[in-house]
Amino acid sequence: MAKRVLVCDDAAFMRMMIKDILTKNGYEVAGEAENGAIAVAKYAETKPDLVMLDITMPEMDGIQALKKIKESDPGAVAIMCSAMGQQAMVIESIQSGAKDFIVKPFQADRVIEAIKKVIG
Repeated sequence: MAKRVLVCDDAAFMRMMIKDILTKNGYEVAGEAENGAIAVAKYAETKPDLVMLDITMPEMDGIQALKKIKESDPGAVAIMCSAMGQQAMVIESIQSGAKDFIVKPFQADRVIEAIKKVIG
């Protein structure tokens, strides 16, 4: 059975790009969210194998969303995405429970390598 991934990014074209990479590589898109608050709700609803969270999003950022998801499901698996290679954000993401960190613009092979590493 295909592993299911929840895709969270405020930019629709980024979600499209990630969904394209996922489906081409045999993963199933469990859902998508355009901000952290929606990501938290969709996570509870879809129970994906992995959540990919953009850090910079309106209403609730990816790190806040990750913390909330981890509260409700300590076993949640997340990969953070960000356009900024900000060291502090990378560290905070990992401390908040993210398994990996991908910098935009995405390279498909890097995305798949990260996903395979954390959920197979």
